[in-house]
Amino acid sequence: MKMDLNAIIEQMERGEQDAALIALQSYNKEMNQCFTFSREEEQDREHLGELVLGFLSRELQPSCLLACLETIRILSRDKRCLDSFISRSAMSTLACYAGIAVAGAATPAHSQPDEAQVENEEGDGEEVIEVSSQVVKESSPPSDNSDQEVIVEALKSICNILLHNETGQAVAADLQVIKGVAERLKQCRDPTWNHEVRFFDLRLTFLLTALRVDVRAQLSQKLHGVSLLGNHLEATLGLCWPDTLETARAGLEDMPPGELPPLSRQQTELAMEILKILFNITFDTNRRKVDEEAAAEYRHLGAILRHCLMSHADGEERTEEFHSHTVNLLGNLPLPCLDVLLMPKLQHGSTEYMGVNMDAVNMLLDFMEKKLDQGHKLKETLLPSLNLLTESARIHRETRKFLRSKVLPPLRDVTNRPEVGSTLRNKIVRLMTHIDTDVKDCAAEFLFVLCKESVSRFIKYTGYGNAAGLLAARGLLRGGRESGVYSEDEDSETEEYREAKAQSVAASTAPALMVTVVINPITGVVEEEQPNPMEGMTEEQKEYEAMKLVSMFDKLSRTNVIQPMQLGMDGKMREVTPEDLRKLTHNPLLQSEEPNNSDSGDEN
Repeated sequence: MKMDLNAIIEQMERGEQDAALIALQSYNKEMNQCFTFSREEEQDREHLGELVLGFLSRELQPSCLLACLETIRILSRDKRCLDSFISRSAMSTLACYAGIAVAGAATPAHSQPDEAQVENEEGDGEEVIEVSSQVVKESSPPSDNSDQEVIVEALKSICNILLHNETGQAVAADLQVIKGVAERLKQCRDPTWNHEVRFFDLRLTFLLTALRVDVRAQLSQKLHGVSLLGNHLEATLGLCWPDTLETARAGLEDMPPGELPPLSRQQTELAMEILKILFNITFDTNRRKVDEEAAAEYRHLGAILRHCLMSHADGEERTEEFHSHTVNLLGNLPLPCLDVLLMPKLQHGSTEYMGVNMDAVNMLLDFMEKKLDQGHKLKETLLPSLNLLTESARIHRETRKFLRSKVLPPLRDVTNRPEVGSTLRNKIVRLMTHIDTDVKDCAAEFLFVLCKESVSRFIKYTGYGNAAGLLAARGLLRGGRESGVYSEDEDSETEEYREAKAQSVAASTAPALMVTVVINPITGVVEEEQPNPMEGMTEEQKEYEAMKLVSMFDKLSRTNVIQPMQLGMDGKMREVTPEDLRKLTHNPLLQSEEPNNSDSGDEN
């Protein structure tokens, strides 16, 4: 039976709590799972919202208060009917019931049902209000279930409003809601607050930092958000610190990371919200220098993130999501702080390389390959881990050498193209010709760093054709090396590669008509040398064919079909101008032959 909204409004207009309670409970029960609303009842829903807000300014019994907030939570799902809830007065009331109001910013309202009634703020909104930093603190935080249900319903309503309405976001920022939330986030080790309160505190913080740049900066700088949320994450995961920058699960200090029990669903939910907020407030950190104090703070956070990376959630899908948020945040940390990934001591079952614990790096590599194999939205899913591995390899010698041993082991197969096959090297080389420029560039950069930015080594593993894009962008088409600081080159050539290279050298001195085997630098594999098509031509015939080709290029260029390029002295490609082509085509030898061939050229 469909509910009559007008009947509910009539009960509310009577002003009796008992009648209003019955009406609202009936409405809430029917609409609890409703997330789409009809346009026909928009005005009625707006009117109902105004009536419910009016009730919240009165003394209410706990059950009626909870029913009113549940109704607002349902009504706030409709983004077209939020006008009643985005005023400063309405947002202040909700903030007070959520327990996150700030003195001097929020309109006084009942944070407890038995408090004296306080009038709502009136005025035209133009008055400048001094915002105090003092947070309204209750003498004793609510501990019984009903009070926390009220807090949760108010938090959900504010989250809905922020999600759908820009004005609501501005009002929340003006009311300093983030200060009230931050005050409660400090109580992360207090058992008073249940999971729902903690979760929606974090969800509200995430929405504010995602949608408001000013709130993001406020939490990061004035409210010391990295330290605050780092402590919250540490408490959520139940960590202890057996050594400097080395974490363990409290009570399970001696257990290897791979044997730890999975995190509970509630732990994972809270941890992922914290990771998303930290991502919002640190997204530009790796692009700026940080002082010594901030670096220590980020290293502390990095050690916690390493534990996240080595932990598992309840189920493979949830674990993958948890690790995705962890990798995203690791990519925001200042690069020198990533050394915490290598700091833990070696344990039984650890992945060791050059005496260093490579568990975290190996986990990142496995995660990256899994995203690569999935092949879905590579720019969003693959690049965070690929970029993180690239930058780690660039600044940490042990990480680079370990990754190179996994991705670019000594080359033995010289019969298949670099992009053909199922090894990790083959998969990444295939990305170097991906349609998405960001994916293509990131894949090339990763392999280039593993090759210590050596052009010859890069071409050896990828082929000149695949490498040309990065080399052209860097001005390295003539060869050479970037200016990165790397250790001395070591000999990585296998017997198979030496043998193929020796055959290539022999081919250069072999008789002209003899078919030999050579390493083709363009494809990067051994191929049979093809007969020279210009064999037997005189020098004049060769020059004529060359100038004929130039003339064809000139035609295509003038009609904007192609843009001819040439290699400049700086190693970068530059456009061949029409003037360059004209100079080439005005060759006396070609001019003497052109009249006899112009017709046949047009027919072709």
